[in-house]
Amino acid sequence: MNQFQYVRASKPKAAIEALARDPNAQFIAGGTNLLDLMKRGVMAPQKLIDINKLPLDKIERQEGNIRIGALALNGAVAEDKLVLEKLPLLAQALNAGASAQLRNMATVGGNMLQRTRCPYFYDTAMPCNKREPGTGCGALEGYNRMHAIFGFSDKCIAVHPSDMSVALAALDATVLVSGPKGDRRIPFAELHRLPGDQPHIDTTLGAGELITAVEVPDNAFTRHVHYLKVRERASYAFALVSVAAALQLDGSTIKDARLAMGGVAHKPWRLADAEKTLVGKPATDETFRQAAEVAMRGAKAFQHNAYKLKLGPNSIVQALKNAAAA
Repeated sequence: MNQFQYVRASKPKAAIEALARDPNAQFIAGGTNLLDLMKRGVMAPQKLIDINKLPLDKIERQEGNIRIGALALNGAVAEDKLVLEKLPLLAQALNAGASAQLRNMATVGGNMLQRTRCPYFYDTAMPCNKREPGTGCGALEGYNRMHAIFGFSDKCIAVHPSDMSVALAALDATVLVSGPKGDRRIPFAELHRLPGDQPHIDTTLGAGELITAVEVPDNAFTRHVHYLKVRERASYAFALVSVAAALQLDGSTIKDARLAMGGVAHKPWRLADAEKTLVGKPATDETFRQAAEVAMRGAKAFQHNAYKLKLGPNSIVQALKNAAAA
């Protein structure tokens, strides 16, 4: 067992200062991902800074948005009356993730920052540029059934595992961050990175920064929404493909639309061009198929994940149909 120090922070400033003093330290909250990585030898922080006592778990309505604290538990957010009323797409995505036991431990901030579940990342005997830069990507020529069809590079074809993040991307959320240089706001679309030449860097967070909350702006997507998760079993499984779909309808005409996919890229994959094709058109199967065709432009498969080129558009159409009928 690797030895490590454990400290508990009572205030955000103290947590940030503790991390700034030790570059080999890590924040820990629910630990549902970090502890697995430590047990497997993928990560070996020399110090864990427990942030569970920080006052960052509120879910509240503020002017123009709903703010969810970074330490709010996934299960609590999914069951919150305000979220169910105003952000049903987020509630659906959260309930699609992991198991009830894990949702009652995992935090919103940790959910955003969880690492890929690529088996080559988890297997320390295999090459992985994300785990050990410069060693190569074992998935490129290996068993890549779960891997990306968008936004990948020759250094990494892993996908982001979060369901919650797909919904937050579709809803134009903003991430609130505090760090040694003060506070800042990050549009959710800019939080996660594509792999490029540095797949070991998952996000745009700076050194010592702490996510304190996420804000979701008021929107009209309170009825016609659906989160579709296609997976190999009904629970405790990561998405082969997922789709967050939200429609604002005027009769049968689409006034506004939001679409994002999971299980297909190194980050939640927003489908902005497909959204544009939906606006002003009738909510019909033909309209949804046209949007799916636009959404899949640029997709490229590898040896074992070519099925996603068919599963992807079919999932988009089904999610939109379910949203329209909700």
